[in-house]
Amino acid sequence: MTIIEQIISRIRPIDKSVLEATQKRLDNLTKPLGSLGRMEEIAKQIVAISGKKNPVLKNKVIFTLAGDHGIVEEGVSAYPKEVTPQMVYNFLNNGAGINVLAKHAGARVVVADLGVAEELKIKNENFKIKKIGLGTKNFIKGPAMSSEDAVKSIEAGIELVEEELKNGLDIIGTGEMGIGNTTPSSAITSVICNLEVEKVTGKGTGIDNKTLENKINAIKKGIRKNNPNPKDGLDVLAKIGGFEIGGLTGIILAGAANRIPIVIDGFISTAAALIAVTIAPNVKDYIIAGHCSREPGHKVQLQWLGLRPTLDLDLRLGEGTGAVLAMNIVDASCKILNEMATFESAGVSTKTGE
Repeated sequence: MTIIEQIISRIRPIDKSVLEATQKRLDNLTKPLGSLGRMEEIAKQIVAISGKKNPVLKNKVIFTLAGDHGIVEEGVSAYPKEVTPQMVYNFLNNGAGINVLAKHAGARVVVADLGVAEELKIKNENFKIKKIGLGTKNFIKGPAMSSEDAVKSIEAGIELVEEELKNGLDIIGTGEMGIGNTTPSSAITSVICNLEVEKVTGKGTGIDNKTLENKINAIKKGIRKNNPNPKDGLDVLAKIGGFEIGGLTGIILAGAANRIPIVIDGFISTAAALIAVTIAPNVKDYIIAGHCSREPGHKVQLQWLGLRPTLDLDLRLGEGTGAVLAMNIVDASCKILNEMATFESAGVSTKTGE
């Protein structure tokens, strides 16, 4: 049995009876029934995922994975690929948006090189080298990566989670950095969700209309060239994906296998979630959608997954910023369940009628 098969074998559907039992507890807290809305739904999901009646989210980790993309050769991005390693250094110097927001949420940021197109010589306890290659290939000309490298990228994500377990890991957030990575994400979304490329492709980091048209045409050519199987997540990843997308897929699978809730970030992270759910459908029970970004394909992805975004703030930064912001809501939801008084303990009268 392969590493991925072992992980998949450990992913079980959550126990729906736990959701009902937790709702009864919530209904006995000093508030009108259902008055905390989505927070109650989130609290129930965390209990069911973790198997803990009173979950405490002390150890929060954002995995920000970096990788470059050969498709950038086609002029699909507003920025050159040199920005990818530059931003990795920025993350490790605590200068990026994810660093600020993670500090606010009490989360640590683990940065990993899955496929940056240069060798990074960095010594930092929060930096992991899991490099599969110096960027993917241009998927207009053939597969973005070999099937073997697709497997390696997923296994690298699994390793990242397993390495952090010893430090304590109560909740995971996914994030990424990679110039051009909205292009493979749009391709993945088009294939798995079975929608026209135009409906799932946006302006990414801010390209103009002419570049957007070029981006759409490049994706169409790549899909025609590679003909990925929408029912086979590994095939989709290998033919039109990215190394960091594969790593995020592994993180999502490993999180579910270890009964850890996973808060996904934006468009690229959710593309990884599409692949993960295609590989192991039970994973969906373990995922919380951090937010809905401005990328048109993100709403499509969330609808396909059957997930409602926790936040809707017009974000499009990536890095894990939407995921870590949503962690604040998830944490607050658990604290409501754990710390709020019951009607009996507070000496408050319960509802007697309409």
